[in-house]
Amino acid sequence: MSGDDDDRQSQLAREHKERQAQRAAGQTSKARRNTFIGAGVAVAVVAGGIFAVTTLVGGDDKQTVAAATTPTASATPSPPVTEMPSPTATPTGPVTCDYKKDTSGVPVKYVGMPGKKPNMKLSKMTITTNHGDIVIQVDPAVTPCSVNSMAFLAKKGFYDNTKCHRLVTPETSGLFLLQCGDPKAKADGKNPTDGQGTAGYVFRDEAAGLVPYTKGVVFLTQPQDAAGQNSSQFAISLSDENAQIDPVYSVLGMVQSGLEIIEKVAKDGVIVNENDITGDGGSTAPKTPIIIKKVTLT
Repeated sequence: MSGDDDDRQSQLAREHKERQAQRAAGQTSKARRNTFIGAGVAVAVVAGGIFAVTTLVGGDDKQTVAAATTPTASATPSPPVTEMPSPTATPTGPVTCDYKKDTSGVPVKYVGMPGKKPNMKLSKMTITTNHGDIVIQVDPAVTPCSVNSMAFLAKKGFYDNTKCHRLVTPETSGLFLLQCGDPKAKADGKNPTDGQGTAGYVFRDEAAGLVPYTKGVVFLTQPQDAAGQNSSQFAISLSDENAQIDPVYSVLGMVQSGLEIIEKVAKDGVIVNENDITGDGGSTAPKTPIIIKKVTLT
């Protein structure tokens, strides 16, 4: 690369950094919250280290990735983790969950508040999609209030006929995961509010960082710069490379079967939304829609 090319690359990098700083300065705290609900995670694993995803998506950023980094997802994949780890401490008394109204102003579908006493006997969550069933092992002894929330929303039909709004691959963001649970999402790769929707309430973190977010791990998503803002959205990890995601998200469970459904859809490609993660809202969506018909917990 010539000196002129080096100068040009440096200039592009400076201009991009300035644009991002201007966007961040212009965003309200609410807008930043909405952005990170949509983003779900904000790191990417690439050859040579961990980079902020904001450097990997959109416009001239793609040139930077092509020139300087290569996703490491080509490594031999490990089998999915299929068992929830044992809790480090067993509750000695009744578990009480506390759910609070979401006052952030994001789009919501409110069907009420879950009860405070979780069903400690639940062990399986089945997501019935238009492509087949995804079966997830859950354990209320590890994440009682998260499982309780999912069971409540499932009984209320909250997830019925909703679309999984975000599918990112190593080629598009350095991560490989599917994100669902925004009741208002259009999943068209264009809607700027995709990834903002909640169930109208939030609750505390549970088992955050209990296990790395390797292939098969299901975790709740919330703003990266917030805590205790869990609601209806969740992500399914499709790669061991996601182990480098900051351990700040509550672990919901482990996929026992059905990962191949998502992997098959991923081969059809994604609709890249350049604003995904960069701070302007929206999300990169699967070209072939993944529609949740219903969710059941047993």
